[in-house]
Amino acid sequence: MGFNCGIVGLPNVGKSTIFNALTAMSVPAEAFPFCTIDPNVGRVIVADEHLDELARRVQPEKVTPTHLEFVDIAGLVKGASKGDGLGNLFLGQIRAVDAIAHVVRCFRDPDVAHVAADIDPADDIGVINLELVLADLAVVENRLEKQGRLAKVGDKAARAGLALLEEIKLQLEQGRPVRQLEAAASPLVREMGLLTAKPMMIVLNVGEEDPAGAGALAQTARQQAEADHLPVVALSGKIEAELAALDPAEQQEYRATMELGDSGLQRMIRAGYALLDLITFYTTVGVELRAWTIPRGTPAQTAAGRIHSDMERGFIKAEVIHYDDFIAAGNEHRAREAGLIHMEGKEYAVQDRDIIRFRFNV
Repeated sequence: MGFNCGIVGLPNVGKSTIFNALTAMSVPAEAFPFCTIDPNVGRVIVADEHLDELARRVQPEKVTPTHLEFVDIAGLVKGASKGDGLGNLFLGQIRAVDAIAHVVRCFRDPDVAHVAADIDPADDIGVINLELVLADLAVVENRLEKQGRLAKVGDKAARAGLALLEEIKLQLEQGRPVRQLEAAASPLVREMGLLTAKPMMIVLNVGEEDPAGAGALAQTARQQAEADHLPVVALSGKIEAELAALDPAEQQEYRATMELGDSGLQRMIRAGYALLDLITFYTTVGVELRAWTIPRGTPAQTAAGRIHSDMERGFIKAEVIHYDDFIAAGNEHRAREAGLIHMEGKEYAVQDRDIIRFRFNV
């Protein structure tokens, strides 16, 4: 199972257009609110030059890259935390994703309505952030009430969590997201599924005339994102969608001509990996060379479970060689002769671009 990123924002900011471009899928992308109700899910391949080089060296019969999932969630509106505009449904869909890509409209188009009288990216960011904060505050207040009752009757576990809940409540009452707290990674926060604890990036959907996002609207959004300590990716949903319909050679030629650089997909994937602090490791099993995505610091035994639960349950050792060492040696035989392959136990923290053969017995 891959990691996923929910695409959220106000109605008519271009979420579905960007989703179509990212995933090369054809889902409705019309100029009216709530075009998307059920979330669309698209799995995208993560381009990996290291996997490509390994494939050239190993010559496997099958190469399987890793992937990320993007989830297109319907537009949120002011009052979503109280259920307005099907808000409860859409907020629930956000709880299921690993990270949030908040799309902000940074272009004017008289043919595409906006929920506000004018387009103000900073205000749009504030609306979504506030709704997520209010939704979390309701969850925390309910949890506080429940744990408070349990604490009064002597439940030690409930009493232990009260101080943390009060800290989280204060943070939310001040309009600040939980992700800014050290406790954001705590089991209690994960259990509650708090929306503002999730990593978030701001995606600026800019106009065709401003593909680099240098215009005034985009700069306003950048300033707000910087104040909120959030990373930014700028792209033109319309341009990316048009390019997605071309073959790879035509895409590359157009990007070179327009000096567009990497695709929006590549930049969003890089931002997603950074947000979630993900790394990639490789395995060669039988005829298949495969890439796997895991959080940085994952123990070898847990990484084995990404492949199959039997590997995790019956884990013995991990035979590891780093990509750089493999390339320097030229092949596995030479790497083994040079002593570059090492055996690691279940607590070994898998490194980015490790090549691993798991030894297990069930």
